[in-house]
Parts: sequence; C-alpha cells; structure tokens
Amino acid sequence: MSCLFCKIIKGEIPCKKIYEDDQIFAFHDINPQAPVHVLIISKKHISGIPQLVIDDDALIGKIMRTAHKIAQQLNVADQGYRVVVNSGRNAGQEVFHIHFHLLGGRSMNWPPG
Repeated sequence: MSCLFCKIIKGEIPCKKIYEDDQIFAFHDINPQAPVHVLIISKKHISGIPQLVIDDDALIGKIMRTAHKIAQQLNVADQGYRVVVNSGRNAGQEVFHIHFHLLGGRSMNWPPG
C-alpha cells in the first residue's frame, strides 16, 4: 500500500508520535499551522468521510475523545482548540486516509480558509 499514513503507522516513515492505542495513532504535523498541530488518524485505512460506514461510528467518537485528551496533555484544552477534518481535494485533503487536525496554542480566526 502506498498510503503515507499507513506507512507512518507501520513505522516505515518516522514521525514524532504523541499517542497510540489499538485503533488510533497521533503524531505532530511536520508542517504545523499552529503552535500545537497534531494529526490523529485511524489505524484502519479509511480514505475519507465518504467512505465511513456505520461500523466506524464508535471509532470516530473515540478519535474525538482522544483529541480532547491530547489537547489536555499539550495544555491547550482550557484555552481552546480546533479539530478539523478536510474532505476531498478542494477542501485541502492531501493524504487520502481520514485524519483529524488538532490545532491550538493561538487564537483561531473565523471563517477559516
């Protein structure tokens, strides 16, 4: 498989890992857009939001709870943080393996983009 994130999970590509369990892997983004920028990914290869199935509902909920735990660990939970999922090329998705961006450590503007 040529998926960048699958290779990171397998340890074929180095990363600065911050969290791992049996379903989820999280690491610092190599091109951070905020002082805290972590990517949280499913160990199950899912290309994106359109490929989610009902059986993935618990996994997505667990990813969101894990995002909050990581935000607490990195001391941005109390001041606020953003969790972003890009779906498709026009939305900015570059790696087609579902992933969640945890951004914090600065004031976020609205609207984004």
